[in-house]
Amino acid sequence: MFDNDRWGEIWNVLSRNKLRSFLTMFGVGWGIFMLVVMLGMGNGLKHAVLGGFEGFATNSSFLWTMPTTKAYAGFQKGRSFNFDNEDIGIIRRNVPGLELCSPQLQLGGWQSGNNVSYGTKVGAFSVYGSEPEVIQVEAIRLPQGRFLNHSDLSEERKVAVIGQDVVDQLFKPEDPMGKYIKINGVYFQVIGVSKKKSSAEMGDNPDAKIYVPFTTFQKAFNSLNEVHWFNLIAKPGVDVAAMEKEVRALMARKHKVDPTDEGAFGSWNMQEFYNNMNGLFIGISGLSWFVGICTLLAGAIGIGNIMLVSIQERTKEIGIRRSLGATPRMITGQIVQEALTLTFIAGYFGLLAGVGVLEAVRGMTGDTDFFKDPGVDLFVALVAFGVLIVAGLIAGLLPARRALAINAVDALRAD
Repeated sequence: MFDNDRWGEIWNVLSRNKLRSFLTMFGVGWGIFMLVVMLGMGNGLKHAVLGGFEGFATNSSFLWTMPTTKAYAGFQKGRSFNFDNEDIGIIRRNVPGLELCSPQLQLGGWQSGNNVSYGTKVGAFSVYGSEPEVIQVEAIRLPQGRFLNHSDLSEERKVAVIGQDVVDQLFKPEDPMGKYIKINGVYFQVIGVSKKKSSAEMGDNPDAKIYVPFTTFQKAFNSLNEVHWFNLIAKPGVDVAAMEKEVRALMARKHKVDPTDEGAFGSWNMQEFYNNMNGLFIGISGLSWFVGICTLLAGAIGIGNIMLVSIQERTKEIGIRRSLGATPRMITGQIVQEALTLTFIAGYFGLLAGVGVLEAVRGMTGDTDFFKDPGVDLFVALVAFGVLIVAGLIAGLLPARRALAINAVDALRAD
């Protein structure tokens, strides 16, 4: 391995035909370059999309009512119904796989904007009646003040947590803490400011939301004994779809809905959506590995072919070495070392170029909602390089066997 004469001979062989050596190495380098770039770009997309789930409970589901699609128990199809306060306790007591059940109300309905004012400033924002546990479901943080607590619920306090967009539109440059906003003629004191944690928006813009206590909402906005939807979180290890199915069956019995009426309830399964997205990126990564390894193998085949040509050109040289006592191990070692040298040099520069391109892309794009932190970790780079070295080893061993099959006498007679 550290024989200077052998390294000198390898250099002479490679430099004897520089263009051929360069093109051979280019094919191998291109293979690892493409593998690194494809994996890095896939990771950039994955980090942006899955990073959008940061802060959200990915083992959660959201359940609401819809008009029935089947007649049942004397009721005609098309009947509208709502969840009520009694349902909260029923769900919490009777669904063993449930970690959290948080009821939710929204003023004006889904994605509606409500006039909210402070002084002479007015804005349209989404107003929610919530319990403190909703913060476990939604991706928000509190840079200022606090969130709702159970004392706010039990005492039906007129307090509110407002999003950053509300602050920007109604208060700047004032500090909103302790000030009063008016929602549909009712005054609420600001106790906290919320900001979104992630780029994803599962519904309304988190920064344009206003949270008030669930009990206060019901009385202030004439929503007594109403629940618009439930935020449900499953216990660790419990399938969200199975947990949701139990809740649906329970609510169907309570509200006299046909248990087979799938259209009577609407839902959004966060776990299923997250797993589908994660599976998509696993597929992208697998495709990148497949294409990259195929390209690497094509380069390795190129090295094997070049080594066969080189052996053909050096038939007399090999014959002389065999006649002077060179062992099969020495001949094999020489040829394998030549192949590995080509592979290593090509792989190193291909890997370096791939990482350089990813760093350039990172610098040009920054972190966006659709592309973030492209790159590959050290383990992946080492695995890719290991695959390349194995391919180079195989590319050297096969021609080496061809060299050992050459008869020394016949080799000396070769022109």
